[in-house]
Formats: sequence, structure tokens, C-alpha cells
Amino acid sequence: MDIIFIEELRAETWIGIYPREKAMAQTVEISLQIGVSTTSAGASDDIRDTVDYAVVVERLRKDLAASHFNLLEKLTEHIATFLLENFAAQWVRVSVAKLGMMPGVKRVGVIIERSI
Repeated sequence: MDIIFIEELRAETWIGIYPREKAMAQTVEISLQIGVSTTSAGASDDIRDTVDYAVVVERLRKDLAASHFNLLEKLTEHIATFLLENFAAQWVRVSVAKLGMMPGVKRVGVIIERSI
């Protein structure tokens, strides 16, 4: 299995359980590893034979902008399912972090791995 990766993607979504978090969308930082075979694309040099990371980013940002999650765990599961169901991934590793949530802490987050 090969891996296509997208690192430190920033996206807006509604995330949190506290009133201050529910008042406005927040920026989250997402890193993705998408397990797929790249053999066909390596032979054909055709974008249609692989996962188009520009499409992943565009569709994921659109989906997250319209969604609300209480917990990072739920958001991370949502992204993993989204990738497995929409991009023919066999395996994914998803990292999601909230930024600047506490004084002296750069980010807090969750990392999961899922497969079909």
C-alpha cells in the first residue's frame, strides 16, 4: 500500500462544547495519510488514476464548514469515514488539532487510524 499525504491543512469548522466555542467557527489543523495504491497513476501519469489531493482538500473544507462537532474525537472519526467512503482509501491516518486552546499550549488533538 502506498500513502498520499496532506499535512497541516487548516480548515474552519464548528467544534466545541463550551458557549465561547459554539459562538463562532474555529480553525483546526488537519494532517492526513491516505492509503491507496498509486501503481496505476505511476504508470499512466494520469490524475484520474489516483486520489487528487486538491479535490480532497476542497471537499473536506466544504464539508467541515457546514458541520458541528462537540468533540475532536467525533470530528476525527468523521474525517476518517469521509476519506474511506469518498476516495477509495483502504486505510487512513487522521490527525486533528485545535489551536491555542490553553495558555502555553500550542495545540491539542487526536490521531486515529482506520481501515476498511
